[in-house]
Amino acid sequence: MIVPYYAAMTAPSSPRRSGPGRPREFDTDLALDRAIAVFSERGYQGAAISDLTRALGLTAGSLYKAFTDKRGLFLAAFDRYVALRTERLRAALEGAPTGRAKIKAVLDFYAGSSHGADGRRGCLVVAGAVDLATADPEIAARVTGALHLNEGRLADLVAEGQADGTIAPHLDPMVTARLLLCVLQGMRVVGKTGRDRAEMAPLADNAMKLLD
Repeated sequence: MIVPYYAAMTAPSSPRRSGPGRPREFDTDLALDRAIAVFSERGYQGAAISDLTRALGLTAGSLYKAFTDKRGLFLAAFDRYVALRTERLRAALEGAPTGRAKIKAVLDFYAGSSHGADGRRGCLVVAGAVDLATADPEIAARVTGALHLNEGRLADLVAEGQADGTIAPHLDPMVTARLLLCVLQGMRVVGKTGRDRAEMAPLADNAMKLLD
């Protein structure tokens, strides 16, 4: 059984309504959380409508009515995935006192998502890039936007570390950020192969050498 990836993060919400006094058939956020799990684990092409309806607890008719088609569901799930990951990453950075410490927190965050059940489930950005980015311009734009957002955030952290003296001043922030992005996304790809914590956690420490 596929467990919703973000179920533990999502606060219970009141039933959605389709009209006065009439509850809708499902909670949209919960449905998208379940779709994230299916698409991340199986990819877009590998996720059959029957897989999605079973995981979401919906009929095919309800799924099509709410999201138009499988592609529409993927786009909605992708947007929610990026928003939730961004919020989780923001929380992981809280309290880190320097640019270097913040980058270490980012690396630890990704390493922690790249082993065990989370690691095998995979990353929806990676899944979108592999399955659809070359064939669907809208999804390609979503994937590119998500990667550029991460790259820009990393570049800001490198510059912050250079300003506070914790990162070597000779480094190019954008080039270093792009290299770190490759490390982070590579963790998610390798994590799909069933790695454990002992294999993935040390990667964060070793990647920090890129900042010297």
